[in-house]
Amino acid sequence: MAGHGNKAVVAALLANSGIAVTKFVAWLLTGATSMLAEAVHSVADAGNQALLLVGAKRSVREATPEHPFGFGRDRYIYAFIVSIVLFSLGGLFALYEAYHKYHEVHAGEPDQLLDSRWWWVPLLVLSAAIVMESFSFRTAIVESNKVRGDATWWSFIRKAKAPELPVVLLEDLAALLGLIFALAGVSLTLATENGYFDVAGAAAIGTLLVVVAVVLAIETKSLLIGEAATPESIRAIRGALDAADGVDRVIHMKTLHLSPESLLVAAKIAVRHDDTAAEVAQVIDAAERAIRAAEPAAEVIYLEPDLYDRDHTPDPRPEPPHAPAH
Repeated sequence: MAGHGNKAVVAALLANSGIAVTKFVAWLLTGATSMLAEAVHSVADAGNQALLLVGAKRSVREATPEHPFGFGRDRYIYAFIVSIVLFSLGGLFALYEAYHKYHEVHAGEPDQLLDSRWWWVPLLVLSAAIVMESFSFRTAIVESNKVRGDATWWSFIRKAKAPELPVVLLEDLAALLGLIFALAGVSLTLATENGYFDVAGAAAIGTLLVVVAVVLAIETKSLLIGEAATPESIRAIRGALDAADGVDRVIHMKTLHLSPESLLVAAKIAVRHDDTAAEVAQVIDAAERAIRAAEPAAEVIYLEPDLYDRDHTPDPRPEPPHAPAH
């Protein structure tokens, strides 16, 4: 999963870096507010992709006594930072620029977009950016299709345990829509000599980015808090325990993602009343092997043997039958 995500992230980083430069040039030549909003949007996107790569690199550090379960959640932390950057640097800046430009237009200040020498620059830049962003979006779609299976796109974004692909998918979609908003705003301003269309384009871009940032923040917050394994993984682990020699039943079980590719499994299992300590140890070893065979992501496993008593054995809140929606 990490490999697929990193490929999409790198493609998006290269595309947005080049697009940002051309947008800033277009803004300097034309003064179009939509172009400035889009330029800052591309800078924010490029910075976000760099953050995702940093998070992926830091997450593979070896565990330490202070962090005995490793640093896998660094990927979630950096993805959450991405949502904050997109909200503040991208969305709020675009809305501020729209507000500022609105007052300029309302006051009747000359619109720099009417400079006939450069009318074609924003149209050319935005059209080229749409083409480049489409290639980046296509890469994200192709890489996502390799891991999403039969899930719908919305379900994949909401339930994916690795944050990189959902983040890039939403960012690329927002970038494409933002480019369309900017192109429409600039084109209508040039055609009608009405600066309010440019204002509307920038405002639409800002609103779009704020919405996407909020969605990303909600999704990554749930991953940061800690999510259980998918329903499929939980069924596989329970099935492996139920089928393991010497395990009478699973009394209760909890799972937790330590990283997108690493699971912690903690379970209390019932063993036979007359098993010796050595036999119980063998049962636990066999059960651990069965879990790892059924779910390779189960890297950290804690099994507690117990004697099952239907009337007296406490049964803590069971594992949810469905993965929590985040």
